[in-house]
Amino acid sequence: ICYGLGATDPKGIFGTTLGLESKFGKDRVFDMPTSENAMTGVGIGAAIAGFKPVMTHQRLDFFLLAMDQLVNSAAKMHYMFNGQLTVPLTIRLILGRGWGKGPTHSQNLQSWFAHIPGLKVVMPSSAEDAKGLLLSSIFDPNPVIFLEHRWLHNSISEVPEGDFRIELGASKKLIRGVDLTIVSMSYLTAEALVAAKYLKNHGITIDLIDLRSIKPLDFDSIVESLGITGKLLVLDTGALTCSVASDIISKISTKYFSYLKNSPRILAMPDVPEPTSFGLTKNFYIRAADIANEVLDMLEIKN
Repeated sequence: ICYGLGATDPKGIFGTTLGLESKFGKDRVFDMPTSENAMTGVGIGAAIAGFKPVMTHQRLDFFLLAMDQLVNSAAKMHYMFNGQLTVPLTIRLILGRGWGKGPTHSQNLQSWFAHIPGLKVVMPSSAEDAKGLLLSSIFDPNPVIFLEHRWLHNSISEVPEGDFRIELGASKKLIRGVDLTIVSMSYLTAEALVAAKYLKNHGITIDLIDLRSIKPLDFDSIVESLGITGKLLVLDTGALTCSVASDIISKISTKYFSYLKNSPRILAMPDVPEPTSFGLTKNFYIRAADIANEVLDMLEIKN
């Protein structure tokens, strides 16, 4: 079953649910009341009863009203019932920036969800990954938070037909290089690709890893890449403090310090609410130029 605010409206949640109601019927695809906490509870109950609910919120921020259902129910039940219950619930949340969205409609809270035992957290960065990871999320026995950056809904890539799945917890090496490792997620992968192209034109090759899955996280691929480059830059769409990026840097520094040729770095959002006005947003977010400049600085190359 697929439901959420706007699931059946003419825009179909950025076009992702268009045609589903006519194909599968109103019993399986439907709009819902503006009651996030209650309807998340309905999804948890349906999942326990054997359904595979896909619940969609047009903004991650709206879903914060249902954190009690997610953290204290969905994430805990498999453990509390000694493995006798599973909660195969997929929750699609739209996140990310946009002019006028402001501090209450732009939050990237993937590290919140990754902190909770019992949850899986996914962040696709391409249409191909969105399909493969979504199918894997739906058929996973655990509750999965599926985070979609709003700017990525306009991206285009080849998508395999049929039942195409990508393993949750497997990152993707987008570019192979020897000078520096960049670990990215979600929309920042697009910016990293632009930065890597610019750097290649200047004789610098980047080993670019798209995480795709935040939890479980493919830490082995990061270590393998770092063994080649010795230099690490992690990009995070969320705020710096207690971020996914800071967790990666912490684990690298404590377990693989000898791999590092210089200090690892992070590019993440500052620890302030995201602005609303266009004037303030112009220089607030991380762009390809910021990534390229950070790499050049780490390699001690003057731009």
